[in-house]
Order: sequence, then C-alpha cells, then structure tokens
Amino acid sequence: MDKLQDLELSLNPGSRGMIDLDSVDERHLALAPPISPSYRIGVVIPAYKAKAQILSVLQAVGDEVHSIYVVDDNCPQETGRFVERETKDSRVQVIYHATNRGVGGAVVTGMKAALRDGMQIVVKVDGDGQMDPALIPQFVQPIMDGIADFTKGNRFFDPDAVRAMPVTRLFGNAALSFLTKLSSGYWNLFDPTNGYIAWDCRLLSVLPLDKVATRFFFESDLLFRANLFRAKGIDIPMTAVYGDEKSNLRPSDIAGPFLLGNLRNLGKRICYNYFLRDFSVASLELIFGLALSLFGLIYGIVYWGVDTPATAGRVMIAALPLLTGIVLLLGFINFDIQQIPREPISQRLHWRRR
Repeated sequence: MDKLQDLELSLNPGSRGMIDLDSVDERHLALAPPISPSYRIGVVIPAYKAKAQILSVLQAVGDEVHSIYVVDDNCPQETGRFVERETKDSRVQVIYHATNRGVGGAVVTGMKAALRDGMQIVVKVDGDGQMDPALIPQFVQPIMDGIADFTKGNRFFDPDAVRAMPVTRLFGNAALSFLTKLSSGYWNLFDPTNGYIAWDCRLLSVLPLDKVATRFFFESDLLFRANLFRAKGIDIPMTAVYGDEKSNLRPSDIAGPFLLGNLRNLGKRICYNYFLRDFSVASLELIFGLALSLFGLIYGIVYWGVDTPATAGRVMIAALPLLTGIVLLLGFINFDIQQIPREPISQRLHWRRR
C-alpha cells in the first residue's frame, strides 16, 4: 500500500493540472491492487467542444468515483482550462493533448492515466451530457460482482426512450451496431456502438491500447480486441439525453471508414478464432460454404441463358452448390453466435505493465 500511495503522490491528483505521464515509475504497475471491497473507480471524460455541458457532467459524478480524468483533446474552446478554473473537485485531473487525436485517442490517454494511478475500474463518460453519471454504480456493479469484464449501455432497452431518439440516429446506430456485432463477435450486445462503457482494469492492462483506432471507430475496434481475449460483456439499460448539443460526428465522413474497419476486423477475427487458435467443423463450414456459394454464383452468371434458355442440367449445377453453400454459411454464422464469451476472463489475467 505504501508504494501505491507513492504512486498517487507522484501524480499529485489534487492539483488538477497537466499530468506528466512519463514521470510515473513503471515498477509500480505490477503492484496494482487486486479487486477488493474498496474499489478504486476512475472516470474518463474526453473533452472536445464540450464546454457548455462539462461542468454539469462533473457535478453529477457520485462519491463512489475516486478519480476523474478530463482529457482536453486540443479543444478550440479550451475546455480543459475552463474546468481547471471553475471546478473545485479535488478528484478532477485535466490532461492536455497538444494535437487533436480524436475521441479514441483522448479516451486511451485517460485510460492509461487511470491504469498508472492504480484504478481498478474505468468508466468512459462523454462530456456532452448525453450520458448520465448517476448510472455509474449500475455499470460497475457487474464488474465488482465478477460476472462481467466490461459493461456497455443499451439505449434500445426501453421502447419509450427509443421513440425519443432522432430518426437519423436510430437508423444509423442500428446499421453500425449490426456491423460491429459482425466484426466483434459480441452478438449479445444490442447497442455495441454505445460509448458509455465500464472496464475491469485487469482486462484493460493487457489490451493493446496503442493499436486501437483513435477516431470514432474506437468503440468498435476496442470491442474487437476485447473479444480476442474472450472478455465477457453485458448490457446496462440506459436512456440517452439529446439536447441542443452539436455532434462532432458526420455520417458521410465515417460511413466508409466504419465499413472498411469492420470488414477488416471481421477478417482478422475469423482468421484468429477459426484457423489460428482453433480449427473445427465451423472452419470447414466456412471454407466449403464460401467455395460452393462462389462457384454456384459464378457458374450461374456465366451460363445464364440469354439467347436460349439454360438447360436443366446447368441450372442444377449452379443452384445446388449455391444453396448448399448458403446452408453451410448459415451453419457457420449460427456457430459463431453461440461462441460469445460467457465467462469473465479478468480474474485469470495478470496485470501488465504500461
């Protein structure tokens, strides 16, 4: 405990000033405390153009939280300086980025600071007021009880709350959620792109945070990497608050990167889980399903009757492999859905130095 206290003093959490992450002795990280009844909970708040809402968000953070990390991502409104001037909460630490790194880069910086402070659970809350900090106890309780490695908010749990969601957000979130389910393997999470999320720090300490996407693809990419460790995640019902805040996300700018990023992660996940770590009947279903489907499709296109009708034999040669391939692919998808992580992994992980 003395070394942990030295670690706290080295960061001077009461100063609410800029944190020098390089000054922390990494030898302390291996001494991170095991989960105990007195949890050290840290909250990470990325701050970019959030000056109007940030103080109300900070005021709503309850006493169960040990430290609050506000990451000013080179905000043109100087949200970080504003927080330093206006808040008297000794738990608040402001971290500054010299250049804008995106929401993912800001969250990763806050996560690293929390890990180096010896936090046991890290909760990410946006600074725009859409995520109620009063829900933090509900987010951390499953991790404290040892039944989940991370928890995510689910904005679609309450039908009445869904009606209040703007239509463009509703359809956009539904499409992005399906892509994230496909690429991450978390078919049980209904709102996987939700940014309200809590992590067991034992899991965070082994995730390759420096490889995670730094922009709006951050949440989806982090889920993909968590699935590679077989981490268990569960939904927490919540209601998002949509006010007059302006979103920094433009659908036209993220559609392409989200699609490409999810397809890339899907390919990686399949290779890792079904060919490198394991080779099962599902692997054969995928191989033969793709081969037969492509053969049937290409053969049918090439020999499709244009001037003269295709013979019954050619129709069968095209249709039978195509249908068989589709059935095999459906079997693979069903197997993949059944492979969602069902047991927490954090208790079996060793804290990795950062």
